[in-house]
Amino acid sequence: MLEVIRTTSEDPRFRQLIAALDADLWRRYGDVQAQYAPHNAIEAIGTAVVALDDGRPVGCGCFKPFGPQTAELKRVFVAAEARGRGIASRLLDELEAWARELGIATMVLETGDKQHEAISLYRRRGYTDIAPFGPYVDLPASLCMARPLAGPAPVTA
Repeated sequence: MLEVIRTTSEDPRFRQLIAALDADLWRRYGDVQAQYAPHNAIEAIGTAVVALDDGRPVGCGCFKPFGPQTAELKRVFVAAEARGRGIASRLLDELEAWARELGIATMVLETGDKQHEAISLYRRRGYTDIAPFGPYVDLPASLCMARPLAGPAPVTA
């Protein structure tokens, strides 16, 4: 049975999944990932989620404050062996609901141009491209997106 639980970035299951995400990013981007690694540090974030499949951690994500009524979605990941089961959508459902509970009106994110499955998921959920922000302005592999959180995510096939 799959459950998505709220936790913090200090949760060892979250940390385990982040290590797997970092390894995946290094495989995809090689040395280019060195430019991004400093921006992926997660320190004391109280808004993290972990997806558990029969108690086994298979996915994660978090968000952090970005600006007035805006949060940045970070570190969304599903383990390779658990992909294709809608876990990433479940993670986003929980993260977006939590953000709305906290008064967040807009979610922004950065993903990489080689993360085609993530780009596709975000677009299906109503995220649209925006200008690169913050540390991603001069990083050519970055794709930045945003979505207003009013109402549910679009229903997709």
